[in-house]
Amino acid sequence: MPRPGILAALSLAVAFAALAAPAEAATIEVTIADMKFSPAAIAAKPGDTVTWTNKDFVAHTATARDKSFDVMVPAGKTASLTVDAAGTFDYFCKFHPMMKGSIAVGE
Repeated sequence: MPRPGILAALSLAVAFAALAAPAEAATIEVTIADMKFSPAAIAAKPGDTVTWTNKDFVAHTATARDKSFDVMVPAGKTASLTVDAAGTFDYFCKFHPMMKGSIAVGE
């Protein structure tokens, strides 16, 4: 049977290892419906994936104003982008410029 001091040390080691483990990347869902991105503004961290699901009957894009990404989302389909740089990225649909969204990527 292990001594209580050893168990306490092992418990602390496991707790610190869990705290030091990197956070898992998240998937952030954006729905395209009725010619809108919803939610229009999202927050992400580097390594997260943004997935757009197009519920409209026409194709759309998620195109960054700074040209850092251009994602085609066909009608009835999904498309994804993994964000890797911090910053705020405003985007729009090339086919329907009144459709706007933004991704705030923080550390």
